Order: sequence, then structure tokens, then C-alpha cells
Amino acid sequence: MVHQIFLLICTTALLASSSLVSAEVLKHSFHSPNPARKILVHFKDLDIKGSIDYGVKAISLGSTDFGGLYSEKPLAVITPAGADDIGQVIKHALLSSTLTVAARGNGHSVNGQAMARLGLVIDMKSMADNNKINVNVNYMYVDVGGGALWGDVLKHCVLNYGLAPKSWTDYLDLTVGGTLSNAGVSGQAFRFGPQTSSVTELEVVTGNGEKIVCSNSQNSELFFSVLGGLGQFGIISRARVLLQPAPDMVRWIRVVYSEFNDFTRDAELLITSEETFNYVEGFVFVNSNDSVTGWPSVPLNSNQSFDPTLLPKTAGPVLYYLELTLHYNNHDDPSTVNMMVEKLLGKLKYLEDFKFETNSTYMDFLLRVDNVEEAARGSGIWATPHPWLNIFISKKDINAFNRIVLKNILKNGVNGPILTYPLLSSKWDNRSSVVLPQGEIFYLVALLRFTHENPKVSEIKQMVAQNQEVVQTCIKNGFDFKLYFPHYESTVEWKSHFGDQWERFVDRKRQFDPKAILAPGQKIFTRNHIL
Repeated sequence: MVHQIFLLICTTALLASSSLVSAEVLKHSFHSPNPARKILVHFKDLDIKGSIDYGVKAISLGSTDFGGLYSEKPLAVITPAGADDIGQVIKHALLSSTLTVAARGNGHSVNGQAMARLGLVIDMKSMADNNKINVNVNYMYVDVGGGALWGDVLKHCVLNYGLAPKSWTDYLDLTVGGTLSNAGVSGQAFRFGPQTSSVTELEVVTGNGEKIVCSNSQNSELFFSVLGGLGQFGIISRARVLLQPAPDMVRWIRVVYSEFNDFTRDAELLITSEETFNYVEGFVFVNSNDSVTGWPSVPLNSNQSFDPTLLPKTAGPVLYYLELTLHYNNHDDPSTVNMMVEKLLGKLKYLEDFKFETNSTYMDFLLRVDNVEEAARGSGIWATPHPWLNIFISKKDINAFNRIVLKNILKNGVNGPILTYPLLSSKWDNRSSVVLPQGEIFYLVALLRFTHENPKVSEIKQMVAQNQEVVQTCIKNGFDFKLYFPHYESTVEWKSHFGDQWERFVDRKRQFDPKAILAPGQKIFTRNHIL
């Protein structure tokens, strides 16, 4: 793809030089006869409580993300003090025929979705300190700013009230508004649905610059449009999220499989049973001693080991494990917890020699990726490109996907985790903007690739090409699938993605962002797109 030229930003020198070019453009924009001059002069008079930053540091922040594959320089980065500031920025941007506006959370998009080329990036994290996390114990909900991090919400609710949201993502240094604009999925989603299913009210600033409170019963079309709406209809400035009592502890378990049919049978049994674990996820790992993707990645503690000599001789190039947790409290009898664990595991057909378990506090379990992040930052790979790919694929096609993709194309791993586990479509509200494969059960497949500290451009291109091979294989074989965190380059591809929901999506765009000013990095609509 043309945009893969932005892989060159992976090197520090090129990133620095491109930032300097951007700064030079901004420096002279007030004195040169180009569109930026009029735009920036106009914004000098914008009266907001926050700030507008045209500096090198801000522009660099607004043109990068966790994926590290794209770089689109904005004209400015806005640090709003609240929703009213966001509305003012959008209304002023509408006076231009070219300006676009993108909301940036913690910068964890992977394909430039939160960027705005020669537009305005709104730094939503700037609102986190100004939006208190307000818990209502009587009605069991929390009101939280769209720029707050889920990890901060967790700590505040658990430590102060013994309560917690119902559904999570695996990594919690993501903003509330960011995950709700996609869905928000983890191992609790089979019980409670994605994070979008636990929201009862939103405050949204639309593409018209209007601040609107919406819910299932008030301005409901906007409410469901924004949930999973990829930022296309409004910017979430506040969310009301349901809470439940938080447990003290979890029993954390991993059980290994050599046969995919046994793995999927057990996973589907667990997510459809009334009596089951509180969290269910699945992983694919390489049948080798690779420290990142192989046997050593499975044990939960340093005193546990994976003995490959005990694997069946029929084991193939990849193996699988279910990751499970059972909640309990400090006052619970340990023998009762043990009995429940054994009862639930007794239904499963995992390899008996490969069960790993430990106990963890509830909060430490939910923040488990923090340790991974700390290690990755220490080794330098957190800041390198991450060509991730996330797919929802139907149950009817998951066996063929395993045979063709997991055991063939990806048999050597992806230098990072491969997740695959089932979800229930009935737990998702079909009024939201998210589109899913057909059927009650579908699978999440996530290829969470990491690169080396100083990756070669050819290495990253190879990863991107393999992602494309996976997608094209799904298309070629007629698999029923949808990209999660979708990324396409053309309207034709987006129409195919949304299928029979495309017209609804366009109608919503016409109503809430008719000038197509919002989230240009998604590349669904262009500014002043005729709707």
C-alpha cells in the first residue's frame, strides 16, 4: 500500500527530521499565502479554557501512535479543559472548508486512526485531571471523563468503594472514550458483553459542535451511533458505566491443548454454561522453546515449568491454551474455592500434565499487562512499530482458519501473543455501530506483533505483508469475518465491511457529522463528503 512508506518513521532520525519540517511549516504559516495561514490566524482568536499548541512537541505527539506505521502531521494539538472547549473547536473548524478534527486518547491506535493530516488533534487525556471519577454507590455506576484511563477508573472504584466495572480490555492504559468508540473486549465479554454494553449514558460532542447527553431512552440514535462508531459521529466527553462488587482475589489458571477441536469445544462449553469461570480467553503458542512465543510463555510463575517431553507425539506446529479465572473473597474457605475450580476443570479435555495456576489479587490480575509494558519499555520494544491485526471470525469458519492460517501461515508465531477465543453475539447490542459475523458464537483472533529494538524496515514490511496475507486468505476462502479496529483504504472496502449496515452508518454520519469533519484517520469519509 502507498501508505506503507510511513514505515520509515520507525527510525529516530527520520522522525526527528519530519518533526522539524512540521515546525518550520507552522512557523511560517502566518506569513505565507497558503490555507494554513488563514486557518491558524482564525484560531488565534478562539476563546477556550484549554490551549492550542502549534509546537514541535505537540505536533510530534499528534502524528504518532502505538502502531508506528503511519504519520500524519496535524496543524495543531488542542488540550481542552472540557466538553465546551471541544464544541468550540469543532464549530470553528466547520468555518473552514478543509479542517478536520480527531480525538486522541492514549495514542494506542495502530493504523493512524486518531490522526488528522493538516487538521486538529484533540488530546483527550488533558481532560482526565479535570473530570473527577464520580461513583454513585446507590445506583452502582461511575461517571467518568472520556479521557480518563481505565486503569485509573479501576483503582479509584476498587480502592475507595470495593466496586468495579463489569467488562474490561486486557490492557487498561486506554481511555474510556477510545475503547467505547470501538467496543472494548476481554475475557469477561462472554458474560457482560463488550464495554459498550455496560454504558448507560454518554455526553457527546457531535460533528456539529453540539454537546448532547444521550442514553437508551434519550437521544438514543446518537447513543448507539457513537458506541463502536469509530469516532465518526461524536467525541465522547463523559460516560456512565455500570459497576458491580469487586472480588478480592482470583484463581488464575492456564490449561494446554494439542488439538484445536478440544480447545474450541471447551472454550464454547465454558462461555455457554451457567456455572462457569468469570473470565475466559484463549491463546495460540508455538510448539518450540522460543521464549516469547513458545513453551516458556505459558507458565504463570517462575517456579513453574513447561515439560515438552510430556506432549503427545501427534502435537503439531502450534499448541493452544485457555486462560481462566475464578473470583473469590478473602473470607472464602480455600477448600471451597479449590472444589469449584476442580468441578469446572473436570468438564474439560485439556492435557492433564499442563495445568498452571496461581492466586492473584483482582486488581493485579486486571493490571497484568503493566508488567509486560514495563519489560517492553526497558528493552526498547514498546516504542517500536506494532503491526497488529484483530479479526472477528464466525464459528463455522474457525476450524478452517486454524488449519490454513494458524497452523500454516502463522506456524512460526508473530513475535508476540496470538489470542483466539469465542464470544456471544447476543451479549452485543445490534443497535450500536459495531458489525459482527453471523451466528451466535464468533471468535476473536488477535495478532499482537512486536518488533525488535532497532527493526529493519524490511522486517516490518514482512509483518504487514503477512497480515495482508491473512486477510486475503479469509476473503479467498469465503470466511465470514470482520476486522476489529478496522482499517481500509477505500469506500468499497468500508461498504463491504459494514455490509447491510452501511446505509445506516451513512445516515448516522449525515445526521451527526454532515461535513465529515470527525476522525479523518479512519479513512471512511473525506471532508465535505456528499452524504
